[in-house]
This record gives sequence, C-alpha cells and structure tokens, in this order.
Amino acid sequence: MTQRRDRRGWPARGLHRLALAALAVATTAVPTIAVAGAGAAPAPVSAVAAASSTPASSTPRSSTPDLGPTTLVLDPSMSTADIQAKVDAVAAAQVPNERGPQRYAILFKPGTYGTADKPLNFQVGYYTEVAGLGQNPGDVVINGSVYVRNQCSAPGSCIALNNFWRSLSNLTVNVTTPDFGCYSGQFWAVSQAAPLRRVHIKGLTTLMDYCTGPSFASGGFIADSTFDGVVINGSQQQFFTRNSTVGSWTNGVWNQVFSGTVGAPAECFPASSACGGPYTTVDTTSVSREKPYLYVDGSGAYRVFVPAAATDSRGVSWASGSTPGRSIGIGDFYVAKPSDSAQAINRELARGRNLLLTPGVYHLDRTLRVKRADTIVLGLGLSSLTPTTGQVAMSVADVPGVDIAGITFDAGPVSSQVLLQIGTQRAAGSQGPSRAGWSSAADPTGLQDVFFRIGGPHVGKATVSLEVNSDHVVLDDIWAWRADHGNGVGWTSNSADTGLVVNGDHVTATGLFVEHYQKTEVIWNGEHGSVTFFQNELPYDPPSQAAWMSAPGHEGYPALLVGADVKSFSGSGMGSYSFFNQGVDVFAANAFEVPTTSGVRLHDLLTIFLDPSNGKGGIRNVVNGVGGSSTIANPDVPVTVVDYP
Repeated sequence: MTQRRDRRGWPARGLHRLALAALAVATTAVPTIAVAGAGAAPAPVSAVAAASSTPASSTPRSSTPDLGPTTLVLDPSMSTADIQAKVDAVAAAQVPNERGPQRYAILFKPGTYGTADKPLNFQVGYYTEVAGLGQNPGDVVINGSVYVRNQCSAPGSCIALNNFWRSLSNLTVNVTTPDFGCYSGQFWAVSQAAPLRRVHIKGLTTLMDYCTGPSFASGGFIADSTFDGVVINGSQQQFFTRNSTVGSWTNGVWNQVFSGTVGAPAECFPASSACGGPYTTVDTTSVSREKPYLYVDGSGAYRVFVPAAATDSRGVSWASGSTPGRSIGIGDFYVAKPSDSAQAINRELARGRNLLLTPGVYHLDRTLRVKRADTIVLGLGLSSLTPTTGQVAMSVADVPGVDIAGITFDAGPVSSQVLLQIGTQRAAGSQGPSRAGWSSAADPTGLQDVFFRIGGPHVGKATVSLEVNSDHVVLDDIWAWRADHGNGVGWTSNSADTGLVVNGDHVTATGLFVEHYQKTEVIWNGEHGSVTFFQNELPYDPPSQAAWMSAPGHEGYPALLVGADVKSFSGSGMGSYSFFNQGVDVFAANAFEVPTTSGVRLHDLLTIFLDPSNGKGGIRNVVNGVGGSSTIANPDVPVTVVDYP
C-alpha cells in the first residue's frame, strides 16, 4: 500500500448522511473514557482468570493453558470500567505501532459485555486479535462497538490505507454508540490483513471512516459473518466477502467481489448506471475451509474447533446451529511462547501434537517441520515467524488435512528460497511416485489469514513467499507483501521474486492479495486451480525498464501467470494496479498472462494506473494483449475485460 493513492468521487459528507439515515442512534450518554496517550508506556497485560503458572515450555496437558503475558482473557463478571481500561491500554500502545514487535490477543469468555447505559466501545490497533471464546458467535455479545478508524498524519491527511494486521472474530456486536456523532456505528476502516470472521453485527457497519478525510481505504476480507444492517463500502477500492449474509451493500469502487454471500448485490461489471457496481457475484463457494478457533467449553476447558471443509456452500457455517467440524482438547496442543527454540517446537510436533503460538515474534534458526496429517498450527495475536539463517521458515510434508492459520511470516535478513512450503516439489519433468495419500478432496489442507512480509519491520529477503506443491489446498485470505514503506525497503534491499507459486492440482484461493514483488507475482502451474478475488499492485520501484524485463522484448512481468501447459484454471474478480514511482516510464506488457485454451477462463478483470502526480509508465494490456492500456492518459479509471477468452 502507498499513502499517495487518489480515490475520487466518494464524498464523506454524503456517506455520513447515509449512515445517519440507516442508524437509529441511541439517546443514552456514553461514559467518559480515560485513554492513555499514544506515547505512554503500555500498561502490563495479563491473562486474567485463564493463566496457568506452569511455563509453556514444560508442555502441560492442562485444560487451562498459559496464553502468554500479552493475552487478555476477559470474563463477563469483570466490570465494564475494568475491561475498558485494559482494552484502552492495548489500543494506546498498538494503534500507532505499525513496525513494533508487540503482539496482543484480547479474548472474551462467553457472556455479555457492556450495556445500553454503559456500552463497551474500543479501538483495535496493529497486531491485535479480538475474538470471542464461545463455540458460536452468539455466545459472546458486546453491547458497544469494536472499531478501526483512519490514521491522521496531519489535518486533512486521514486515511486507512495502512491499517493492516489486526482481526475481529467469533462474537456478536450489538452496535451501541450513543453520542458518538459522526462515529455512530461499527467502524472497520482497514486495508489488507485485517479480517472479519464469524461475526454477527447488529446495526450499521462501515468499512470506511468518513468522519475525517480524505478517507482512502484499500481492503479487505470478510468471511462467515452476518450483518443485519447496512454495510457501507464507501471508499474501499476493493473488498472480498465470502460465505456471509448482508442486509444491504452500498456501493462498489473498483473490485467488490462476493462469493456464497446471501444478500449480495447482483453481478454488475464493469460499473454502470443501470446496475451500480462494480460487483462480481459468485453464487456459491466451490471449496472452503473456515479458520480453526480457540474456545471454552461448558466445563471451562479450552479447546480448538476445526471446521470441516465445505463444497458449493452459501451463507454462514453456523446458520443452523454449530459449525460442522471436530473439537480438539488444548492438551493435544503444544502451547508455544516466543522464547521457545525451533528445536523444542519441532520436538513437540514430532510427538504428534498440534501447535498453538501465543502472541509474539518467533526467531527461528531452523525450519519448523509439520509432518503429521491433520496437524493444526494456530497463531494468536497475529504471531510472527522469522527465519534467521536463510532457511524455509515452515514446511509441511506430503500429508492431507493440515491447517495453518493466523500467522505472519516475516523474511529475515538472510535470503530464504521459500518462507512457507506446502508439500514436496517433484523434480521438473519427473513423473515421480503416485500422489495418492498426499492429499484429500474431503480433507483439504487449509491456510487462513496467513500473511507474508518482505521488509517493513526490518530488512528481509526471500525468493518465494509461499510455495504450494500439494494437491487439494485452500488458500483463504492470503496477503503476500513486499514492503513499499518502512524499514529495509529498496530495490536491492527487500529483494523478492514471487509471492505465490502453485504446483499442486485442485488448489483454491479465496481472497488472494499479492503486492510489489520484483518478478511474476503469482505463478500457477497446477491443474484445476481457482482464484476468486485477486488484488495486486506491481512493484513501485523498478529503477528502469531495462531492470524490469521478463524476456528480451517483453516489458515487465505479469501479476499472475498461468503455466503454458495448464489445461484447466478459473479466475474471477481479479485486479492489478500500477504505480511506478521512480520518475521514469516503466511498463508491464500484460497484467495477466495465460495459455489460450478453452479450459482456462478469466472473468471480470481490471487494471488501473494510480496517482498521475507521481506515477509513470503503466500496464499495456489487461490479458494476453487484450483490453487496452492503463497509463497516465486514463488515471484512476478501471480498464476492464469481462471474459477471457
């Protein structure tokens, strides 16, 4: 993401009027909340009522785990004032903390929090996970709001473009924001890596903070959620909503995509006065696997629920009661802490245990190896894994049903060939052994809310971020990001060729964000692959056209390349944007390059040239020489192809 984007045509005043018309504002007074200043030291955070005194490294098989010093476990018996003070302390520390190592999880035990007279309203900053500990979203109810707003670098410079790395899941919000004025409603003004999952929002939801300008936003991801009221898209340039229910959706900007969503707008691409849009609407989700989650059962024991895979699904997984799936006792998990060595974690994985990463940054001197089928690796508080010796950070053997969720992979200063490797790649041209037993259509491997960074917090290098060699894998909310701002950023500093390489067959991506890599950003070699929603920005910083050529006479690299031998692939709702900011013209010949065959089909494609004040060059064609160019001659205007071929 950049802070220089131009989002025209979304007046904050008009959207505020829409919000007020949709929202019945309560008349009760909101209590005064004392919030620590942004520069104040964060208050100590402890795992209230849930912590064991036994260190995680001793691997107890207790039903009450030690979730670490930066996990708050909140109980409905606590006063609203006490809870408010704790969550505000986390927000004060984390709202400005884009590149810090601190990680937090705020977990609510089953019950009700806040009242109409004394609601619980709090802000969510960087590296903060907010989640309910019930088995279903209705088990935890917050009367109030859990919100994200613009960040303001100066008056008139308030945006959500960099509101990354936070999450809200598995609870119900009865929106109660009396006397909030313009901020009445549930605000979730975010960009990438900030998912909403398994939430039930009763009241108005806005994905744009229209109370301060210019309000640019670049999200986003929603899954398995219900919104009873209006959802304001506003300035969100793109957004993906999967297997959810919406009361109504206000508008599109460039690439609003819905899959298996009840109440979604009808297909309308490109945008037109007749139908609004732009909307790409897929009736059902072909393959999905919801994210595993931590919960507390009726006896007070901690468990992890692993939702079952679904095919051709529509709506939320909990519509008729509990989500189908299996429950695993916390005693079958190794509850790791950031000080644990990779050797210690691998030892527990080899013993057949699952892995729960408590919040923090894990520095790894060797690869974490997942070898057992159906192993669950679940991060809390957006835990980060950083390889320190140039090794693969995590590898998964040729086994089915593994699930990796809620983790950020940060490249280290020594270049890694791959950060996360799923399955073993066979030698080129080798027929190899049969893949039978390596994968299962009924029990696919799943990755949910898995994020990759090359640079940003520190210098990082990796040739490939994610390599998928196994068959039957679901990629659900993946953001692979070569940093465009932060620490260790530059053409020769945070070097990275490709965000995603898919060699396996029957790999499904729902919500795929890949940005700024230096060569082809996604390479898809597997058969029967599917992508629903793809968001890409080409690298900002090629120093010259000569430095960015995929072959002699072929300008630049595509955002997504389907291998020449692939016979079956489908993609819907796919956008690629250019912002070459080095002051010289740099072009990509195509945003998408695919074999021309009847089994490879793309639907609702677009390219955009960003920021004519600072951008140069552009994208010559949308796909395979078709679709026209996006350059300074047509800035901030989508160039579209509805179907290819």
